[in-house]
Amino acid sequence: MSLVIRPVSTKADRRRFVDLLWDVYREDPQWVPPLKSEELALITPGKNPWFEHARAAFWLAERDGRAVGRISAQVDALVLEQMGAGTGLIGMLEALDAEAAAALLGTAEDWLRAAGMNRALGPISLSIWDQPGLLVEGFDEPPTAMMGHHRRGYRGWLEAAGYHGVKDLYTYELDIRVEMPPLIQRLVESGQRNGRIRVRRVNKRRFDEEAPLILGLLNDAWSDNWGFVPLTEAEIAYAGKKLKPIIFEDLVYVAEVDGVARGFMITIPDINELIRDLDGRLFPFGWAKLLWRLRRPRVRRIRVPLMGVAKALQGSRLAGQLAFMMIERTRAVCIESYGASRGEIGWVLDDNDGMISIAQLPGARINKVYRVYEKALR
Repeated sequence: MSLVIRPVSTKADRRRFVDLLWDVYREDPQWVPPLKSEELALITPGKNPWFEHARAAFWLAERDGRAVGRISAQVDALVLEQMGAGTGLIGMLEALDAEAAAALLGTAEDWLRAAGMNRALGPISLSIWDQPGLLVEGFDEPPTAMMGHHRRGYRGWLEAAGYHGVKDLYTYELDIRVEMPPLIQRLVESGQRNGRIRVRRVNKRRFDEEAPLILGLLNDAWSDNWGFVPLTEAEIAYAGKKLKPIIFEDLVYVAEVDGVARGFMITIPDINELIRDLDGRLFPFGWAKLLWRLRRPRVRRIRVPLMGVAKALQGSRLAGQLAFMMIERTRAVCIESYGASRGEIGWVLDDNDGMISIAQLPGARINKVYRVYEKALR
């Protein structure tokens, strides 16, 4: 049967674009079905404010009317500012076979060339803040919340198409029941005695004010990182709205020095454990189940998706002190109140030595590696 690549242009097409995941991963015991409503919102202009500074095209690969693959291509004005003119993105690649993958990649590359791009970077779906990188190590355990999962064969298909890795993103897994070593404990205790330092919980009732504070700190703390693209005000508001249902006051901290917010740490229960059996559907009964489970979740794993210290402090003793004070406060809460025993920190860039030094807590190991690839478009 001949392969056809066609653009996604209707609501029904977008639903098929999302539904394809179930065909690709149905037999994968580690895959966690995402919530379809969130996947659809991500790729829908008017719902995702990312489209205010970027444009994307989406395609489906079909054989005899059956979807066998998908891909996106993106041109983001903020990426062009941060990473240089000519940098286009590919993302959301999923395919049932190598022929479909190759045809989809070629289609996305042609679209980027027509848009004036001279290199393709990815997979990045859709933004560096969504699900960047292709899983290349760590296939034997399910992903934690907001992290990607891919088929083993994708790496070979990308590399056969001329892509080479440019950046690895690590996640670190550890037993959070293991206490901090004495040196870090003394550092934390010293900070607790310092009247200039205050580590406080966020106030969820004032989350509309707290979210811009935290995400503004994020923009500052991460601004020198590879691939960094600042979150716009609209994206900060959107992210705050999405995060609010899974934000728990005793898991999100702001570190203040002399009354000024200088660091933050967001920890979330592994929501994937709570949604896995919903099969992507909130209705008719999934929503009630999820609301009940979120009242006080009990999970095996917790994740630190976002953490940062103001750029002006990075590399200093104070930066490490603030980070470990927040980590230690959170560690105790996760064990006592959420029943967690495992933690995951990440993703962390392979050249972010400061964050790697913090993530390498006693017993920590790299459990997953996500790779961002690049290809010159000639």
